[in-house]
Amino acid sequence: MDLDDERIRYAVLGTEILRAPKQSLYTFGTTNITYYLLTQPAYSDAADGTAETVIRQGKVVAEKPRIVTPYYLSHLEGFGSEARTYFESLMREHGPHIPGMLYTYKNEPKDMNIVCDDLRSVVEKISAQIDERGDSLSAIIHGVDMLWDVSLLKFIFDLTRRSVGDNAEQMGRRGLLDVDAGGIPADARMRIEELFRKVSRGESEPRELKDELDRWELFGEYQDRFFSAFGKKR
Repeated sequence: MDLDDERIRYAVLGTEILRAPKQSLYTFGTTNITYYLLTQPAYSDAADGTAETVIRQGKVVAEKPRIVTPYYLSHLEGFGSEARTYFESLMREHGPHIPGMLYTYKNEPKDMNIVCDDLRSVVEKISAQIDERGDSLSAIIHGVDMLWDVSLLKFIFDLTRRSVGDNAEQMGRRGLLDVDAGGIPADARMRIEELFRKVSRGESEPRELKDELDRWELFGEYQDRFFSAFGKKR
């Protein structure tokens, strides 16, 4: 294990979810989670008796989970050779069309403040504010200052793991996990239809739709509709 691996392991083990969101990730919509990530300043010296706490506030935006397959993942861009080898092993082990859940997130940092108060007092104050708002989508995390983003990722991982069972059950009840003869999940077909509607309304670029069709290797099936919708000639 190299030094970076050891630091990441230290941050993961040093992360504690002090207050988890009461609501799991939404199955059919975007989830906005407010987080308060608390750390001790990296420069702090316990010997001097000064209690300080760093408060990082922000928002994690979780997009609606999507149903994908190992075959689809193998067509995503931005992955190195090791990741593609892993996708290939998934296809060999489970088949290219086994459905799975894909979660995408965006972190939107807001504020960072350092307060002269101990961790316990800060947690109590923030928790009281959350209760007063009646906010079911807020979290308080105790992390490691220099690797606070790793602590945030640990929180996201735990929240995803807690939500995936319920999300999959709800999608299954609607038949979205069903895979057709061509290996395409019903949820993927619905997303393609949604992209057609968004592009026609000017809410999305045609390239996004084209890329999605290419990842599923479905452009040939939809090309007449694609060119007809946008007045393009082959």
